[in-house]
Amino acid sequence: MLNRLDEIEKKYEELSELLAKPEVIANQAEYQKYAKNQASIEDTVITYREYKKVVAQINDTKALLQEDLDPEMQEMAELELDELKKRLAELEQELKRLLLPKDPNDEKNVIMEIRAGAGGEEAALFAAVLYKMYIKYAEKHNWKTEILSANYTDIGGFKEIIFMIEGRGAYSRLKFESGVHRVQRIPTTESGGRIHTSTATVAVLPEAEEVDVEINPNDIRIDIFCSSGPGGQSVNTTQSAVRITHLPTGIVVSCQDEKSQLKNKDKAMKVLRARLLEKAQQEALGEIAQERRSQVGTGDRSERIRTYNYPQGRVSDHRIGLTLHKLDEILLGELDEIIDALITADQAERLKASV
Repeated sequence: MLNRLDEIEKKYEELSELLAKPEVIANQAEYQKYAKNQASIEDTVITYREYKKVVAQINDTKALLQEDLDPEMQEMAELELDELKKRLAELEQELKRLLLPKDPNDEKNVIMEIRAGAGGEEAALFAAVLYKMYIKYAEKHNWKTEILSANYTDIGGFKEIIFMIEGRGAYSRLKFESGVHRVQRIPTTESGGRIHTSTATVAVLPEAEEVDVEINPNDIRIDIFCSSGPGGQSVNTTQSAVRITHLPTGIVVSCQDEKSQLKNKDKAMKVLRARLLEKAQQEALGEIAQERRSQVGTGDRSERIRTYNYPQGRVSDHRIGLTLHKLDEILLGELDEIIDALITADQAERLKASV
């Protein structure tokens, strides 16, 4: 581990030298590339330098304890040594975490798909609640959001909504949201006051660039049709809605939110690329993907991951056994406590697996 850390520190210093060169500063594309590489290892280097400093302090304190000290100085040095050893153990753990392989998708924007599951109209209303929750979470992180496609119900729910969240590290924060979300509440459509259980499915896909996924124009069929609103009524008479079918996989994407056919096609292609990238990654990962799903659970759309219980005001994440009595705050986008706990659990599992 120490040899690897020495190499990372050396690379960091080399990048610092490159970033100080006038010819690199003059070339913004090159400068940004080096700056991004340096930023990706900066936390590791800072932690490693503190680690080396603490090791030196431990050696100095041990040397001091070999001298003839008065009882008070002896006690102070022993206490200091205990504190330094404790700090060293913390830094070792942090360095192991920092050296874990990075998910190449972590810095990407995300495309989120929310679909109503079991529960009819109530499930569609819950899908709308989840959509608002993620929009508010994005706002708190100053991320941009854009609806790519939406299939509304008559009373304000969503049969399906697909939207993009643009912001640095969006995928790293949201990737554990994939799965089945369950709600327990008295529906607004229920006159008897009984608690119903409904579900909605969330899928989180990293945005795929054209270089990530190559789509052969001969492999897609594009159909144009009139947009429709709640209840299926036509919302405009021009054929602006776009449906793209990827023939080799059978994946179908429809977009109709824009009045421009070109914009709808562009949005549909974004969703198609993201789904094809996800499919390719799942197939390539094979056993690794299965192992990760068995740890914290990413990407498995059929896994029930969380319950939102309105009568008790609680939210429970079943993967890590976390229950918070903060339903109102969470639905207003206060998701960081859950997401931080999921990231910590995932890192702990991966650390265990790497031993």
